[in-house]
Amino acid sequence: MKVAIVAPLVSAIREPQGGGSQAFVSDLARGLAGRGHEVHVFAATGSRIPGVTVIDTGVDPGSLAATLYRAQGPAPGGTAAAAGAFAGVYARVRESRYDVVHNHAFDAPAIALASGLTAPVVHTLHLPPDAAIVAALRDAHRAGRRGRRPAVAAVSAFQADAWSRAVTIDAILPPYVPTRAIPWSADAGPGAVFAGRLSPEKGAAEAIDIARAAGIAIDVYGDAYDEQYAREQIGPRREAPGVAVHGGVARAALWAAMARAAVVLCPARWDEPFGMAAAEAQACGTPVVAFRRGGLGEMIADGVTGFLVAPDDVRGAAEAVRRAADVSRPACRAHAVDHLDLERSLDAHEQLYGLLAGHGAGTAAPG
Repeated sequence: MKVAIVAPLVSAIREPQGGGSQAFVSDLARGLAGRGHEVHVFAATGSRIPGVTVIDTGVDPGSLAATLYRAQGPAPGGTAAAAGAFAGVYARVRESRYDVVHNHAFDAPAIALASGLTAPVVHTLHLPPDAAIVAALRDAHRAGRRGRRPAVAAVSAFQADAWSRAVTIDAILPPYVPTRAIPWSADAGPGAVFAGRLSPEKGAAEAIDIARAAGIAIDVYGDAYDEQYAREQIGPRREAPGVAVHGGVARAALWAAMARAAVVLCPARWDEPFGMAAAEAQACGTPVVAFRRGGLGEMIADGVTGFLVAPDDVRGAAEAVRRAADVSRPACRAHAVDHLDLERSLDAHEQLYGLLAGHGAGTAAPG
Protein backbone atom coordinates (compact mmCIF):
# COMPACT_ATOMS: atom_id res chain seq x y z
CA MET A 1 0.00 0.00 0.00
CA LYS A 2 0.94 3.62 -0.46
CA VAL A 3 0.44 5.44 2.83
CA ALA A 4 0.62 9.13 3.68
CA ILE A 5 1.31 9.91 7.33
CA VAL A 6 0.59 13.45 8.50
CA ALA A 7 2.85 14.12 11.47
CA PRO A 8 2.33 16.60 14.30
CA LEU A 9 3.87 19.85 13.07
CA VAL A 10 4.71 21.37 16.46
CA SER A 11 8.16 19.79 16.29
CA ALA A 12 10.36 18.18 13.70
CA ILE A 13 10.39 14.38 13.54
CA ARG A 14 14.04 13.75 14.37
CA GLU A 15 16.24 12.90 17.32
CA PRO A 16 15.87 13.94 20.03
CA GLN A 17 12.15 13.51 19.48
CA GLY A 18 9.77 16.18 20.77
CA GLY A 19 7.49 13.64 22.42
CA GLY A 20 6.08 10.14 22.33
CA SER A 21 3.77 10.86 19.40
CA GLN A 22 6.66 12.09 17.29
CA ALA A 23 8.76 9.08 18.26
CA PHE A 24 5.95 6.73 17.27
CA VAL A 25 5.41 8.41 13.91
CA SER A 26 9.06 7.65 13.17
CA ASP A 27 8.74 4.04 14.39
CA LEU A 28 5.49 3.50 12.48
CA ALA A 29 6.85 4.91 9.23
CA ARG A 30 10.03 2.84 9.39
CA GLY A 31 8.14 -0.28 10.42
CA LEU A 32 5.64 0.00 7.56
CA ALA A 33 8.41 0.72 5.06
CA GLY A 34 10.25 -2.34 6.35
CA ARG A 35 7.16 -4.40 5.56
CA GLY A 36 7.21 -3.25 1.96
CA HIS A 37 4.76 -0.35 2.02
CA GLU A 38 5.50 2.95 0.31
CA VAL A 39 5.34 5.53 3.07
CA HIS A 40 5.46 9.32 2.79
CA VAL A 41 5.59 11.35 6.02
CA PHE A 42 4.39 14.94 5.76
CA ALA A 43 6.29 16.71 8.51
CA ALA A 44 7.67 20.02 9.72
CA THR A 45 10.84 21.46 8.27
CA GLY A 46 13.93 19.77 9.68
CA SER A 47 12.39 16.30 9.95
CA ARG A 48 14.44 13.19 9.16
CA ILE A 49 13.41 9.53 9.31
CA PRO A 50 16.06 7.06 8.10
CA GLY A 51 14.79 4.88 5.27
CA VAL A 52 11.54 6.79 4.80
CA THR A 53 10.49 9.51 2.35
CA VAL A 54 9.83 12.68 4.34
CA ILE A 55 7.90 15.45 2.60
CA ASP A 56 8.97 18.86 3.89
CA THR A 57 5.73 20.77 4.36
CA GLY A 58 7.57 24.06 4.70
CA VAL A 59 6.13 24.55 8.19
CA ASP A 60 8.48 26.00 10.79
CA PRO A 61 7.57 24.30 14.10
CA GLY A 62 8.18 27.59 15.90
CA SER A 63 5.29 29.16 14.00
CA LEU A 64 2.93 26.73 15.76
CA ALA A 65 4.09 27.39 19.33
CA ALA A 66 0.57 28.52 20.23
CA THR A 67 -0.77 25.06 19.34
CA LEU A 68 1.39 23.20 21.90
CA TYR A 69 -0.78 21.11 24.21
CA ARG A 70 -1.44 22.76 27.56
CA ALA A 71 -3.44 21.01 30.24
CA GLN A 72 -4.84 24.36 31.37
CA GLY A 73 -6.22 25.16 27.91
CA PRO A 74 -5.04 26.36 24.48
CA ALA A 75 -3.08 29.54 23.92
CA PRO A 76 -4.71 32.25 21.78
CA GLY A 77 -4.01 32.20 18.05
CA GLY A 78 -3.31 28.50 17.78
CA THR A 79 -6.28 27.51 15.62
CA ALA A 80 -5.61 30.09 12.92
CA ALA A 81 -1.94 29.13 12.73
CA ALA A 82 -2.78 25.44 12.49
CA ALA A 83 -5.42 26.03 9.83
CA GLY A 84 -2.92 27.75 7.56
CA ALA A 85 -0.31 25.07 8.11
CA PHE A 86 -2.57 22.09 7.45
CA ALA A 87 -4.21 23.67 4.42
CA GLY A 88 -0.76 23.61 2.87
CA VAL A 89 -0.10 20.05 4.05
CA TYR A 90 -3.26 18.63 2.51
CA ALA A 91 -2.64 20.52 -0.72
CA ARG A 92 0.63 18.58 -0.91
CA VAL A 93 -1.12 15.30 -0.03
CA ARG A 94 -3.52 15.81 -2.94
CA GLU A 95 -0.62 15.89 -5.37
CA SER A 96 -0.27 12.09 -5.12
CA ARG A 97 -2.62 9.15 -4.91
CA TYR A 98 -2.60 7.27 -1.60
CA ASP A 99 -4.40 4.16 -0.46
CA VAL A 100 -4.68 5.58 3.08
CA VAL A 101 -3.96 8.93 4.73
CA HIS A 102 -3.17 8.64 8.43
CA ASN A 103 -3.26 11.85 10.48
CA HIS A 104 -1.37 11.97 13.79
CA ALA A 105 -1.60 15.73 14.33
CA PHE A 106 -3.39 17.03 17.41
CA ASP A 107 -5.15 20.03 15.87
CA ALA A 108 -8.81 20.46 14.95
CA PRO A 109 -7.91 21.92 11.52
CA ALA A 110 -5.89 18.77 10.76
CA ILE A 111 -9.15 16.84 11.09
CA ALA A 112 -11.48 19.33 9.45
CA LEU A 113 -9.31 19.92 6.39
CA ALA A 114 -8.84 16.19 5.77
CA SER A 115 -12.53 15.84 4.95
CA GLY A 116 -11.92 16.85 1.35
CA LEU A 117 -9.49 14.03 0.61
CA THR A 118 -10.56 11.23 -1.71
CA ALA A 119 -8.44 8.55 0.01
CA PRO A 120 -9.63 6.83 3.20
CA VAL A 121 -8.50 8.77 6.28
CA VAL A 122 -7.53 7.63 9.79
CA HIS A 123 -7.21 10.05 12.68
CA THR A 124 -5.25 8.77 15.70
CA LEU A 125 -6.10 10.63 18.90
CA HIS A 126 -2.99 11.08 21.03
CA LEU A 127 -4.46 13.39 23.69
CA PRO A 128 -7.38 13.38 26.18
CA PRO A 129 -10.84 14.43 24.94
CA ASP A 130 -11.01 18.01 23.73
CA ALA A 131 -14.11 19.98 22.73
CA ALA A 132 -12.61 21.40 19.52
CA ILE A 133 -11.43 17.97 18.36
CA VAL A 134 -14.81 16.43 19.19
CA ALA A 135 -16.57 19.08 17.10
CA ALA A 136 -14.19 18.56 14.17
CA LEU A 137 -14.66 14.78 14.28
CA ARG A 138 -18.45 15.09 14.41
CA ASP A 139 -18.41 17.43 11.43
CA ALA A 140 -16.14 15.03 9.54
CA HIS A 141 -18.48 12.16 10.41
CA ARG A 142 -21.50 14.05 9.07
CA ALA A 143 -19.62 15.00 5.90
CA GLY A 144 -18.65 11.37 5.47
CA ARG A 145 -22.26 10.25 5.20
CA ARG A 146 -22.22 11.69 1.71
CA GLY A 147 -19.26 9.51 0.87
CA ARG A 148 -16.86 7.93 3.27
CA ARG A 149 -16.28 9.00 6.85
CA PRO A 150 -12.86 8.89 8.50
CA ALA A 151 -11.84 6.14 10.87
CA VAL A 152 -10.90 7.24 14.37
CA ALA A 153 -8.34 5.40 16.50
CA ALA A 154 -7.34 5.67 20.14
CA VAL A 155 -3.98 4.68 21.60
CA SER A 156 -5.24 2.68 24.60
CA ALA A 157 -8.42 1.05 25.85
CA PHE A 158 -8.68 3.69 28.57
CA GLN A 159 -8.45 6.49 26.05
CA ALA A 160 -10.91 4.77 23.72
CA ASP A 161 -13.45 4.61 26.55
CA ALA A 162 -12.96 8.28 27.39
CA TRP A 163 -13.39 9.41 23.78
CA SER A 164 -16.24 6.99 22.96
CA ARG A 165 -18.59 9.05 25.12
CA ALA A 166 -18.37 11.76 22.46
CA VAL A 167 -17.30 10.13 19.16
CA THR A 168 -17.17 6.71 17.52
CA ILE A 169 -13.85 4.91 18.01
CA ASP A 170 -13.11 2.43 15.23
CA ALA A 171 -9.85 0.94 16.45
CA ILE A 172 -7.20 0.93 19.13
CA LEU A 173 -3.74 1.43 17.66
CA PRO A 174 -1.28 1.45 20.57
CA PRO A 175 2.08 3.14 19.94
CA TYR A 176 4.12 0.17 21.07
CA VAL A 177 7.92 0.31 21.11
CA PRO A 178 10.68 -1.35 19.03
CA THR A 179 11.85 -3.80 21.69
CA ARG A 180 14.36 -5.44 19.32
CA ALA A 181 16.23 -2.14 19.10
CA ILE A 182 16.13 -1.44 22.84
CA PRO A 183 19.03 -2.79 24.93
CA TRP A 184 18.25 -4.22 28.34
CA SER A 185 20.13 -5.12 31.47
CA ALA A 186 19.52 -7.81 34.06
CA ASP A 187 21.52 -5.76 36.57
CA ALA A 188 20.06 -2.69 38.23
CA GLY A 189 21.96 0.50 38.85
CA PRO A 190 21.44 2.63 41.96
CA GLY A 191 19.14 5.42 40.83
CA ALA A 192 15.85 6.43 39.22
CA VAL A 193 15.04 7.93 35.83
CA PHE A 194 12.21 10.21 34.73
CA ALA A 195 11.69 10.90 31.03
CA GLY A 196 9.12 13.34 29.69
CA ARG A 197 8.43 16.95 28.89
CA LEU A 198 8.77 19.39 31.75
CA SER A 199 5.13 20.35 32.10
CA PRO A 200 2.58 19.92 34.92
CA GLU A 201 0.79 16.86 33.53
CA LYS A 202 3.89 14.67 33.20
CA GLY A 203 4.92 14.90 36.86
CA ALA A 204 8.65 15.62 36.73
CA ALA A 205 8.51 17.51 40.04
CA GLU A 206 6.69 14.62 41.67
CA ALA A 207 9.29 12.20 40.30
CA ILE A 208 12.03 14.18 42.03
CA ASP A 209 10.03 14.24 45.28
CA ILE A 210 9.45 10.47 45.08
CA ALA A 211 13.13 9.72 44.51
CA ARG A 212 14.20 11.97 47.36
CA ALA A 213 11.62 10.40 49.69
CA ALA A 214 12.94 6.96 48.72
CA GLY A 215 16.51 8.06 49.35
CA ILE A 216 17.85 7.51 45.83
CA ALA A 217 19.35 9.71 43.14
CA ILE A 218 17.35 10.62 40.03
CA ASP A 219 18.18 11.64 36.48
CA VAL A 220 15.45 13.72 34.84
CA TYR A 221 15.42 13.85 31.02
CA GLY A 222 13.18 16.37 29.30
CA ASP A 223 12.98 19.79 27.71
CA ALA A 224 11.26 22.81 29.25
CA TYR A 225 7.96 22.46 27.41
CA ASP A 226 6.31 24.80 29.94
CA GLU A 227 8.86 27.48 30.84
CA GLN A 228 7.00 28.70 33.93
CA TYR A 229 6.66 25.16 35.29
CA ALA A 230 10.31 24.41 34.61
CA ARG A 231 11.38 27.61 36.32
CA GLU A 232 9.10 27.40 39.37
CA GLN A 233 8.84 23.64 39.98
CA ILE A 234 11.99 22.10 38.54
CA GLY A 235 14.43 24.96 39.09
CA PRO A 236 14.44 24.80 42.91
CA ARG A 237 14.44 20.99 42.97
CA ARG A 238 17.42 20.61 40.67
CA GLU A 239 19.66 22.05 43.38
CA ALA A 240 18.84 19.17 45.76
CA PRO A 241 21.49 16.48 46.36
CA GLY A 242 21.22 13.52 43.99
CA VAL A 243 19.08 15.36 41.41
CA ALA A 244 20.40 15.75 37.85
CA VAL A 245 18.24 17.46 35.22
CA HIS A 246 19.15 16.91 31.58
CA GLY A 247 17.65 18.18 28.36
CA GLY A 248 16.00 15.85 25.90
CA VAL A 249 18.34 13.20 24.48
CA ALA A 250 18.20 10.80 21.55
CA ARG A 251 16.21 7.67 22.27
CA ALA A 252 19.25 5.40 22.18
CA ALA A 253 20.86 7.46 24.96
CA LEU A 254 17.61 7.48 26.94
CA TRP A 255 17.25 3.71 26.64
CA ALA A 256 20.81 3.28 27.88
CA ALA A 257 20.02 5.45 30.90
CA MET A 258 16.83 3.51 31.60
CA ALA A 259 18.66 0.18 31.35
CA ARG A 260 21.17 1.39 33.95
CA ALA A 261 18.48 2.58 36.38
CA ALA A 262 16.95 0.75 39.32
CA VAL A 263 13.50 2.14 38.52
CA VAL A 264 11.73 4.46 36.08
CA LEU A 265 9.17 6.85 37.53
CA CYS A 266 5.95 7.82 35.71
CA PRO A 267 3.96 9.92 38.22
CA ALA A 268 1.53 11.37 35.67
CA ARG A 269 -0.74 14.18 36.86
CA TRP A 270 -3.23 13.63 34.02
CA ASP A 271 -4.98 10.64 32.50
CA GLU A 272 -2.00 9.49 30.47
CA PRO A 273 -3.33 8.40 27.05
CA PHE A 274 -0.69 5.68 26.67
CA GLY A 275 2.62 5.88 28.54
CA MET A 276 5.49 5.25 26.11
CA ALA A 277 8.19 5.83 28.74
CA ALA A 278 6.73 3.00 30.82
CA ALA A 279 6.78 0.66 27.82
CA GLU A 280 10.36 1.60 26.94
CA ALA A 281 11.48 1.16 30.55
CA GLN A 282 10.14 -2.39 30.72
CA ALA A 283 11.83 -3.17 27.39
CA CYS A 284 15.05 -2.05 29.10
CA GLY A 285 14.36 -4.57 31.86
CA THR A 286 13.65 -1.80 34.37
CA PRO A 287 10.61 -1.81 36.67
CA VAL A 288 8.24 1.16 36.65
CA VAL A 289 6.55 2.97 39.52
CA ALA A 290 3.60 5.04 38.34
CA PHE A 291 0.44 6.72 39.49
CA ARG A 292 -2.58 4.70 38.42
CA ARG A 293 -3.73 7.13 35.75
CA GLY A 294 -5.08 6.58 32.25
CA GLY A 295 -3.41 4.02 30.02
CA LEU A 296 -0.53 3.37 32.43
CA GLY A 297 -2.58 0.57 33.98
CA GLU A 298 -2.47 -1.20 30.61
CA MET A 299 1.30 -0.80 30.25
CA ILE A 300 2.42 -2.07 33.66
CA ALA A 301 1.72 -5.50 35.14
CA ASP A 302 1.21 -4.37 38.73
CA GLY A 303 3.43 -6.31 41.09
CA VAL A 304 5.20 -8.09 38.21
CA THR A 305 6.87 -5.36 36.14
CA GLY A 306 6.45 -2.51 38.59
CA PHE A 307 3.90 -0.92 40.87
CA LEU A 308 0.85 1.28 40.39
CA VAL A 309 -0.05 3.54 43.30
CA ALA A 310 -2.90 5.96 43.94
CA PRO A 311 -2.71 9.24 42.02
CA ASP A 312 -0.58 11.89 43.73
CA ASP A 313 0.54 9.46 46.47
CA VAL A 314 4.19 10.46 46.69
CA ARG A 315 4.75 8.54 49.93
CA GLY A 316 3.19 5.38 48.48
CA ALA A 317 5.30 5.73 45.35
CA ALA A 318 8.46 6.12 47.42
CA GLU A 319 7.63 2.90 49.25
CA ALA A 320 7.06 1.18 45.90
CA VAL A 321 10.50 2.38 44.76
CA ARG A 322 12.03 0.58 47.74
CA ARG A 323 10.26 -2.61 46.61
CA ALA A 324 11.42 -2.31 43.00
CA ALA A 325 14.55 -4.31 43.73
CA ASP A 326 12.31 -7.36 44.21
CA VAL A 327 10.94 -7.09 40.66
CA SER A 328 12.43 -9.49 38.09
CA ARG A 329 14.14 -7.51 35.38
CA PRO A 330 13.94 -10.44 32.90
CA ALA A 331 10.18 -10.46 33.58
CA CYS A 332 9.99 -6.76 32.69
CA ARG A 333 11.79 -7.41 29.43
CA ALA A 334 9.64 -10.44 28.61
CA HIS A 335 6.44 -8.49 29.26
CA ALA A 336 7.52 -5.76 26.86
CA VAL A 337 8.58 -8.22 24.15
CA ASP A 338 5.37 -10.25 24.45
CA HIS A 339 2.83 -7.46 24.92
CA LEU A 340 4.30 -4.03 24.07
CA ASP A 341 6.27 -4.65 20.89
CA LEU A 342 6.02 -2.47 17.79
CA GLU A 343 5.30 -5.46 15.54
CA ARG A 344 1.93 -5.91 17.27
CA SER A 345 1.11 -2.30 16.51
CA LEU A 346 2.18 -2.67 12.88
CA ASP A 347 -0.13 -5.69 12.57
CA ALA A 348 -3.06 -3.61 13.85
CA HIS A 349 -2.26 -0.74 11.49
CA GLU A 350 -2.03 -3.03 8.47
CA GLN A 351 -5.33 -4.67 9.36
CA LEU A 352 -7.13 -1.32 9.61
CA TYR A 353 -5.50 0.04 6.47
CA GLY A 354 -6.52 -3.06 4.55
CA LEU A 355 -10.13 -2.73 5.66
CA LEU A 356 -10.26 0.95 4.73
CA ALA A 357 -8.51 0.61 1.39
CA GLY A 358 -10.56 -2.44 0.44
CA HIS A 359 -14.00 -1.60 1.75
CA GLY A 360 -14.14 2.12 2.46
CA ALA A 361 -13.77 3.96 5.74
CA GLY A 362 -16.08 3.41 8.62
CA THR A 363 -15.48 -0.33 8.94
CA ALA A 364 -14.54 -0.99 12.54
CA ALA A 365 -11.28 -2.82 13.21
CA PRO A 366 -10.65 -4.77 16.38
CA GLY A 367 -8.52 -3.08 19.00
